[in-house]
Amino acid sequence: MNRREKILMTVLISLLSVPLFPQADTVWTLDKCIDYALKQNITVRKSELATERSAVSYDEAKASRLPSANGSIGQSFGWRKGSSGSDFSGSNGTNYSANASITLFNGFRVATQIQQANLNISGSEYALATTKESISLNVLNAFLQVLYAEEQVNNSKKQIESIQEQLRLAGERLTLKAITAVDYSQVRSQLASEKLTLANSESQLSIAKITLMQIMEIPAGNPFTISHPGLKDLLNVQRTPDVKKVYETALSLKPQIKEASINKQVAALDEKIAKASYYPSLSASAGISTGYSSTYTSGYGSQLNDGLYPTAGLSLQVPIYQKNQVKNNIKAAKIGYRDAELSEIDTKNQLRKNIEQACQDVISAQVKYTASIENYNATLESSQLSEEKFNQGFINSVDYLVAKTNLIVAESQLLQSKYNLIFSIKILDFYEGVPLTL
Repeated sequence: MNRREKILMTVLISLLSVPLFPQADTVWTLDKCIDYALKQNITVRKSELATERSAVSYDEAKASRLPSANGSIGQSFGWRKGSSGSDFSGSNGTNYSANASITLFNGFRVATQIQQANLNISGSEYALATTKESISLNVLNAFLQVLYAEEQVNNSKKQIESIQEQLRLAGERLTLKAITAVDYSQVRSQLASEKLTLANSESQLSIAKITLMQIMEIPAGNPFTISHPGLKDLLNVQRTPDVKKVYETALSLKPQIKEASINKQVAALDEKIAKASYYPSLSASAGISTGYSSTYTSGYGSQLNDGLYPTAGLSLQVPIYQKNQVKNNIKAAKIGYRDAELSEIDTKNQLRKNIEQACQDVISAQVKYTASIENYNATLESSQLSEEKFNQGFINSVDYLVAKTNLIVAESQLLQSKYNLIFSIKILDFYEGVPLTL
């Protein structure tokens, strides 16, 4: 099985191995989401077709070494006036011919084009890998957004349950005239506010799910449930990333770097192909022809046999002056090579910048997460004390609700810092070649 057949087989297997719509009872892990997206996402599938096209172009380039052969048959009819000038007499004829030609030398153009087409296959494969990595990162981000939104919904529900209990107690105290109607109204207002927050959180959860499903090409009307992986291990490990080490690792792994290198090699071959036009080209040809005409008295077979006319020859074409076309083509190829060099440098620089940002993001996210935990714990303790004082009548509803609001804000900040840290860690893992999984 040649390279093109392997590529085609891989594409077909990937398309046939995944159902058009997933089963309703599927619980989606991150791995399942990524695998499904890589097989169903339109951008990935188009990139796979581009790889397949590169394989076809390679076969085309190899076939240019082969001879070309053609055959033809012609039938003709003719009429002319007789000697009296009034009657027409007719005649017919048949011509048969076959010819073949092959290029023997053209300045190594064909060999260079085959080499270039082979490199283009590798380049398209690396481009496909880059596309898959991009889709995988999008899935990771969307998956974490769903987890984050689900936790927000759960936190809002817990806050509503807590305030509902406080509202019940406030109602009892209002009956006993231990608090004023204003205090009771403020607690009830806080409950309404939390219900609005829950509605917004549920809306954000729906949007997050739709975003993930759209990346995976799953219609939004389908049931969709994700798994809830344990994340403590990611949160408990302190990372001290080394930018240089991560960058060196990424240089040897990332497909966009390899693709840029391939593109530079392809551009270098463009110059060789352009220079091939300076060389003479030598080709060989051979043919045979025969025919039949009704104007001759001999039979059909005899005419065909007697009229056999084989030919063979060599043709040498020497370029003399081509209006500076070759010279300009070479200049353009050199410019293309320099552009490919700059693209490779830019790709490496962009990778370095992304890694520098990823390393700093991990450090900052760890600091922020630690501070958010401390802030949440302190705010939780303060909120619990305020709740006790409110229940005992030592503080009014305003002070109690301020403490409650501070706890809600601290909880939200902790949740944001938690998922920001998880995403930052996974991005760093991505550049170090660690699979995207939770």
